[in-house]
Amino acid sequence: MDKIRWGVLSTANIAQTQVIPAMFRARNAEVVAISSRGSKVHAIASALNIPKAYESYEELLNDPEIDAVYIPLPNHLHKEWVYKAARQGKHILCEKPAALTSIEAAEMVEVCREQKVKFMEGFMYQLHPQHERVKEIIASGEIGNLKLIKSSHSFNLKNRDYDIRMEKDMGEVVYMMLVVILSK
Repeated sequence: MDKIRWGVLSTANIAQTQVIPAMFRARNAEVVAISSRGSKVHAIASALNIPKAYESYEELLNDPEIDAVYIPLPNHLHKEWVYKAARQGKHILCEKPAALTSIEAAEMVEVCREQKVKFMEGFMYQLHPQHERVKEIIASGEIGNLKLIKSSHSFNLKNRDYDIRMEKDMGEVVYMMLVVILSK
């Protein structure tokens, strides 16, 4: 199996502590570049053993050695960078929520289809093996006829006053399930 060569658009905490380490553990992934809007990216690239560091997102997208990008930017920037990455022929894993509205999400999906690149929201729960068992239970009728499913997504946000996710203009902790749109 060939390795997917990843570039990361941002030095976000979730990228550094969760996603990049997971990519390093994957047999089919290789993190080859990381970008930020400034020189701090070099120290982070060095600390994480990432070979290339770019001081702009555009530079990373222009790198022909990158097959796919992970976008953990603030929510309100997702659409812009998904468009730019798709137009550069990069496959995309976008942090959740991928979009601020369902209309935005549909537009992002359409751009990716037009550019023939894969697009996925980083919503890991949809791929958990427990869901196969839930499908079996529902299909078997074991619990009767299913009429409604409700779910919620939450996390502990300790420093609300200083967290970018609480900025209304930047997509204040709006979470939407885009799984249906993105899986079509």
